[in-house]
Order: sequence, then C-alpha cells, then structure tokens
Amino acid sequence: MPFFPTYIKLEGGYPLKVVYPICCGVDVHKAFFVATIITTTDGIMPHYQKKRFSTFNKQILAFKKWLLENNCRDVCMESTGKYYIPVLNLLEDSINVTVANPKWVRAVKGYKDDEKDSKWIGNLFRIGLVPGSFMPSKPFRILREYTRYLFKMVNAKSSEKNRYQNVFTVCNVALDAVVSDMFGVSASNITDYITNSDTFDPDYCVSLLRGTLKNKAESVVESIEGFQMTEAQKARARLIRDHYDFLVNHISILESSIEALAAPYKAAIQLLCTIPGIKERSAISILAEIGDDMSQFGSAKRLCSWGGLTPSNNQSAGKKKSVRITRAGVYLKPALVEVAHAAVKDLKNPYYGIKYERIKRRRGKKRGIIAIAIARMILTAIYHMLSTGEVWNPCDLPQIDMTPEFQEKQLKRDIRRAAKLLVANGIINLSDIKFSDTA
Repeated sequence: MPFFPTYIKLEGGYPLKVVYPICCGVDVHKAFFVATIITTTDGIMPHYQKKRFSTFNKQILAFKKWLLENNCRDVCMESTGKYYIPVLNLLEDSINVTVANPKWVRAVKGYKDDEKDSKWIGNLFRIGLVPGSFMPSKPFRILREYTRYLFKMVNAKSSEKNRYQNVFTVCNVALDAVVSDMFGVSASNITDYITNSDTFDPDYCVSLLRGTLKNKAESVVESIEGFQMTEAQKARARLIRDHYDFLVNHISILESSIEALAAPYKAAIQLLCTIPGIKERSAISILAEIGDDMSQFGSAKRLCSWGGLTPSNNQSAGKKKSVRITRAGVYLKPALVEVAHAAVKDLKNPYYGIKYERIKRRRGKKRGIIAIAIARMILTAIYHMLSTGEVWNPCDLPQIDMTPEFQEKQLKRDIRRAAKLLVANGIINLSDIKFSDTA
C-alpha cells in the first residue's frame, strides 16, 4: 500500500506528520493484552479497531494473523516487566515491533484503562512521539539471560562468604583478623575442624596450617581459643558452607555454558580484550548487553546515554537542577565500572590511569570513574571498535603515554615553536635566541 503523508493540525497551527499510517498499539498484561489498530488514509481522523487476546501462544498467533490481514506491519508496546517478550518472540520475524520505555507512553491520570492505554500508545506511536528501546537479536537476548544470571549468582556467592565469616565473628572466633582469606586451604581446614568437633585441640589446629601461615601459628591459636559456639550455630555454619560450595560449582557450570553461547562472537570478544582492563568474561558481559551491531544506537553519545553514563539535563527558568547520571544500564554500568577500576590500575597500559589521575583532581574519584571519564571513555572506544573492526588504539595515546625519548623530542619542538612565535610578534630578536643542546 502506498504511503500517504497525512498531517494532524494542532491548536497552535503546527502540523504533526503521521509517520505510520497503519500501526497498532498494544497494552500487555500477564494474562491478556489489548491491541488497537489505527488506520489513517485520506483524512485527519483515523479509524480504530480494538481486540483483546490472551497471552497464550495460540492467541498471540491469532493476533499476528489479524495484523497481517489488516496490512499492519508496525506495532508499539510498552516494556512491562517480562510480559511483552512472549509477544515479541512470535511477532519479530514478520512484524516491526517497537518496545517503548514506560515513561514515553504513560497515560494521563483519570483517563486510563486497558482499552484506552492501547489507543493512547498507538496514537503516540502513529505520529512518531515514541522512541523505541534497544532490543538485541534473540541469540544476544539468550546470552544476556545467562550473563545476568551469572551476575546474580556471583553476588549470592559474595553474600554467603560474608555470612559465613560473620558466623565465626559472633562466636568469638577472630580468625579473619589473622588470615587473608577465610576460604583458603588453611582457614577452611580450621573452620571445618571447629564446626565438626566437640573439642578444640591447639596442637591439632596448628597441624592443619599450610604454607606461610605456619609462621602465624601462635596468632591463629590465640584468635580461636575461648570461642563460644553452640551446636545450632555450628549447624548453621555447615549449611552456609554447603550452599557456598554449591554456588561455586553452579557458577563453574554457568561459565562453561556462557563460553559455548559466546563462541560465535569470538572475534568481537578478542577485539574488546585489546582494551586495558577488559578480560574475556567482562567482554562477554558487555557484548551481551549492547550486541555487536552499533548502527542500532547511531552514535557513541547515544550508546553512553543508553548505558546510563551521561549526566541528565534538568534545567528550568535558567536554573540547572540535579544532573546526576540516570539509573539506566543496571547490568552494563557495573560491568564497565569494574573494567574502569582495573584499567586505571593497569601498569602495562597506563593510558586510562593517567587520564583518571588528571580528572580525579578536579571532579573526584567517583565522577572520574563513571560519568566524566573512564567508564564512558571505554564504552565510547567499544562503540567505535565494533563499528570499524579496529583494535584499541586511541588517537592521543602518544601524548598520554610518551617514552622519555619522545618527551625530549616534544620539548625541543615546543621550545622552537614558542621562539618562532615570539620573533614573529616582534617581542624578541632572532639574534637573541640561543638554543642549547637539549632544545
């Protein structure tokens, strides 16, 4: 069907162009969704068709058939929890689906119900007022599910480590003040002995020590002697340790599965690993969040904004209010901050470390890491690297990480340029200049 450019006249006389002459707005819920097809042909007033479907696969396919029968290829729906994903899965092969952030399609209070919501979403989408959210392809969505699950499991593992250590702290066992890792070989031997024995033998405890910890045998015994641990507390410690061991095994299996899913994107992962601070696991997590097609973002600035690494605009009546970074990038932002912390400590590639030290003096540590400097620089580099296929090689790298020979050469060049500028402006005479061997 040919495209008829139609305009809607507003009260002030400014026209709004109808971007989608035939489109559909969908209000999705857990058990059902309401769809409204809006058709605009030769007039200003559109024609509306409403239907309600369940979220069962048969009904979603019936919805898809209804769309195709009405020549509707553009659908907009709100990203409500995970409820929109089953609809997206069955439509995306033949329908252009726009998933909208709820803040862009929020209905006016007092005029809100299920049928009006779908009509409101469709009307906004029809005139191009709804920006679509980034939705990666299905393989990346599956990889993202695994990496996000791994993130949760690692957090759970850290919580169990802290919980296990607290069990002994409240029982007057100060072993964590002597050993660096409560889950090391020696510390594990001692904690297992404490939780599985009714008595405490200092000599046997010393025999459990390994490596350099043998030199601290006296301190280890002193940190344990006189402890008070009931049978109930010992049972709780064993439960926590069993759960921790389960999580360690679970994470190992999960990492193997992620490596298999990420195998088709090995080239992109190796490309990202050329950035200081990024290892294979971090590269996979970042790639799972943003995909490998940067054309969907359009520019590095938009990608940084989508990742929640740019200050917000909040200005009214000439007054600038809070410009804190947004809450976007719930999983991408922590991964980039972790990479940024590693990058500024990389002694082999001090590029980001030097940049961070310069910005930290003016903006502080946290802003230097997140909004202004390192995390955003890294994400910008990732955008250009995935767009061009080039390895990490910043254009200002020679100026940031200069060798002593290059620094001396640069100093000579700067002195000569300054002297020529002074002569050209008549401040000094050429005969007054005497260059030393170093300049």
